[in-house]
Parts: sequence; C-alpha cells; structure tokens
Amino acid sequence: MPSHNPAFGRGFANATNGAAGQQYGSWGAGAPQPYGAPPHDPYAAPAPYTRTDTRYLTMDDVVQKTGLSFLVTVLAAAATWVLLPQDLAWGLALPAVLIAFVLGLVISFKQIANPVATLAYGALYGVALGAISEAFNDIYPGIVMQAVIGTFGVFAGMLVVYKTGAIRVTPKLTRWVVGAMFGVLALVLVNLVVGIFAGGDPLGIRSGGPIAILFSVVVIGVAAFMLLLDFDMADEAIRRGAPAKFAWYIAFGLLVTVVWLYLEILRLLSYLQDN
Repeated sequence: MPSHNPAFGRGFANATNGAAGQQYGSWGAGAPQPYGAPPHDPYAAPAPYTRTDTRYLTMDDVVQKTGLSFLVTVLAAAATWVLLPQDLAWGLALPAVLIAFVLGLVISFKQIANPVATLAYGALYGVALGAISEAFNDIYPGIVMQAVIGTFGVFAGMLVVYKTGAIRVTPKLTRWVVGAMFGVLALVLVNLVVGIFAGGDPLGIRSGGPIAILFSVVVIGVAAFMLLLDFDMADEAIRRGAPAKFAWYIAFGLLVTVVWLYLEILRLLSYLQDN
C-alpha cells in the first residue's frame, strides 16, 4: 500500500523496480497496475545466479538513513539554539523554512532519493526548529523537552500499533487519512488567507482557546496516522525490491511527518499552559 505522505506518491511507483530491474521509470507497456505494482512476469526476473549491480532496499537501510536524517536535524536545531543569539536565529529561521519548503517540493516532485537532498532538508528545518523551540522554551520553560518526549512517544506508539497489526493500513484507511490531511491543510490555508485581510484568527483554530486545542488534537491524530502510512510505505518498498538508495526518500517522508507532529505538539502544550 503506497503511502500518501506528500513526500511519497508517484516516486514510490517509479523507484520500486521489483524483480524486473527497472529503475526510476515506468512499469512498461500494458494496463496500469493497481497502486503502482509491477506486472507479474516471472520470465522478466533475473536468473538466480546472474550478476547484478543493483543492491535492493532492506530495513537496515531505512533505519540507518532515517536515523542519520533525524540526527542531522537535531544537531542543526541544537547548534542554532546554543550557538546563535536569538535575534540572529530568528533571522535565519524564515529563510531556512522557505528554502526547505521549496527543496521539499523538488524532492517530492522530482522523486529525488539521495543523501545530499534529504540531509540538506533536515539541516534547514533544524535551523528553524532550533529558533522556534528556543522561543517557546523562553516563554514556557521545559516545554521543548515535553514536546520531544511526546513526539517520540507517538512515533514509538504508532510503530508498535503498526507492527502488531492492531490497525491495518487498508485502502479505506488511507482514503480517510489523506482526506483528513487535506481537510486540515485547507482549514489552515483558509484561516491564513482570511486572517491576512481580516486580521486575527478568524476561524479560531490558532487562538489558544477550546477550538484551537481541539484542532491541534485532530492535527496530531492525523499526523500519527500518517506515520502508519509511512511505515507501510517502507515495508512495501522492501517487498517490491526498490533500490537501496530509496531509503533516503523514505527518510525524507518520515522527517516531514515527524517535524509536523513535533510542531503541533509544541503548539498544543503551549495552549494547555495558557489555560
């Protein structure tokens, strides 16, 4: 089941080459396969003893690349917080977010799976996270550690849920999660656009009141379920024989979700401390 994380999508279908040995291309002639699956052609598979330069994706690849991406993000955030004055950190935060946003779109639509792109994205967002976290922690001492614990708690919890099969990733679940994600993004966009012209927080989803708290809880829930789709994406890529470097694409997608989750948990905790 391909993930619908914005970082994934058609890149999965193009990168998972199955046994046929195609890399980052179409699946060939014939009817399109459901969910980008390669056509079943036993005669296209390489002979058991044929030499091949392709190294296929393993779970170790996914864990290592994801862990390294998170490490770079955390180190960039820590360096921004500790080494830079707050004014300078804030001055760098906005350009870093804008560049990371554009880079993220390029990675997604160009289906880039390499360490430079993924680690650069993590480093850029790390700079922004460092500045944001420092500002929140100055107002609410200790809130960052709570948000970090909460984020990795949700991550670990959803991984357990996925591995035990307590919640199975099905087409119906995928549709619900993706629909909820687009609904959340639409509300945020509408609130932002209307707020630019009318001022304030017209929908009340970022005001810190009961509606804002409820909205943050919903967003955290959507992000948590996005993790399930991402985990399933990694398993499916391994099963279909994606090339090993596709692990960088998976790491990028997981990083997108975890950063989103952390920021929303940070926001929710600030609401709760104000009430």
